[in-house]
Amino acid sequence: MIARIAAKEFTDTLRDGRYRWSAVIVLTLLAAALGAGYRNWRDVAAQHDRAAQEMRAFWVNQPAKNPHSAAHYGLWAFKPRTMLSMVDQGVDPYVGVASYLEAHKQNEFRFRPAMDATATQRFGQWTAAGILQVLLPLLIVVLAFPAFAGEKELGTLRQLVSLGVPPAALAGGKALGIAAALGTLLVPAAILGSIALVLGAAEGTMALEWPRVALMALSYLGYFAIFVAVSLVVSARVSSSRVALLVLLAFWAANSLVAPRVFSDVARRAAPTPSAFEFLAAMDADLKKGIDGHSPSERTEALKQEVLAKYGVSSVDSLPVNFDAISMQRGEEDANVVFDKHYGALYDAYQRQNRIHQFGAVAAPLLAVRSLSMGLAGTDVEHHRAFAQSAESYRRMLIAKMNGYMAEHSRTGDWDSTAPTSLWAEVPPFEYEAPRLAQAVAAHWPAVWLLVGWVLVAAGAVVRTRKLRLD
Repeated sequence: MIARIAAKEFTDTLRDGRYRWSAVIVLTLLAAALGAGYRNWRDVAAQHDRAAQEMRAFWVNQPAKNPHSAAHYGLWAFKPRTMLSMVDQGVDPYVGVASYLEAHKQNEFRFRPAMDATATQRFGQWTAAGILQVLLPLLIVVLAFPAFAGEKELGTLRQLVSLGVPPAALAGGKALGIAAALGTLLVPAAILGSIALVLGAAEGTMALEWPRVALMALSYLGYFAIFVAVSLVVSARVSSSRVALLVLLAFWAANSLVAPRVFSDVARRAAPTPSAFEFLAAMDADLKKGIDGHSPSERTEALKQEVLAKYGVSSVDSLPVNFDAISMQRGEEDANVVFDKHYGALYDAYQRQNRIHQFGAVAAPLLAVRSLSMGLAGTDVEHHRAFAQSAESYRRMLIAKMNGYMAEHSRTGDWDSTAPTSLWAEVPPFEYEAPRLAQAVAAHWPAVWLLVGWVLVAAGAVVRTRKLRLD
């Protein structure tokens, strides 16, 4: 019985002019968004590889110079784009794509694409994720709102009930029919996306991406199932198709337009972050006075006495090592404590904001699927934090190696000493390993459970549809 109802609903939906026109529009937008996302990812990935190679060649081929001068000259670390960013760009356009690694400073990321975009570009820039999160649920509402209410107005619903068709079977069949109709739209889009992923994947990387792709697809399917179920339940319980459409449009607007803004504002108020000026001013104050309350000069004097005692000499000129380099490295380590404090607090605040945003999925399932989509695509704040920490670890290793060579191969006050060019090649190239899938999912556990909860509640509401409003 359910299969027959599903087949009828599927056929009626395909014959519906609203479906045909809406499907063409949505599929066209999806194809265009995927194509633009693939082209952008391919171009940015090529630029990243070229820039990384040129930066490595520039570092290795620099002439002989003072090691600390080389540390000051520094180099750039470029953030790679994940393959799934072609589907969901997440926060990538807003957090910067490169960090300048140099002595004494942990720099902010630079080159944010969103800063270069015009107002028109920001308004019109749709991604595949945005279409799936906002437009496709609207299509579901347009297709499903008359599922029961329309038949009620035609008088066929009373006939079906009088023939002994169980309301739960009727609801299940209609849900399957609508889902099958959506499948005729989503399957081609999924094929296009898979082709783009296969074409763009480097050798051996696709096996690592498929689990993320599968979980992302499962998340979106659950999200669509919620809208199908809610639409059917509302259509079954209201008096007319007009009322059903108004209620469902209100739900769609609250989910897609209102809730993201409201919970973003709530998150900013509950976990405020300093402005760029306030952040840099507070960090600069700690660098000057010392995080432990001792000024740099006091710490330098204490270090000098420690080194003199270690080598059993009475002045830095008698040391067999370069005290200037030792002092600079200790200054780096003290500054690192300050950087960890302030950047750690900043990213912790971002994490609290994200948690609040995820828990907002209690009211709007979009917040759950959006969070999961960014996490699985590797374009969320947690992935950016992982890259920032990896780049900072590399910077500290680089500076320590330069200062260490200077300390061992020169004497105090000898700023004209140079390091051989072979030293630059001893620094390994920067390599970044993204967080594992389990880490990515763990960072979004509220979104996972709330999305599952929405699916179970919505499915349960459809199954428990035992009474239909016939008037």
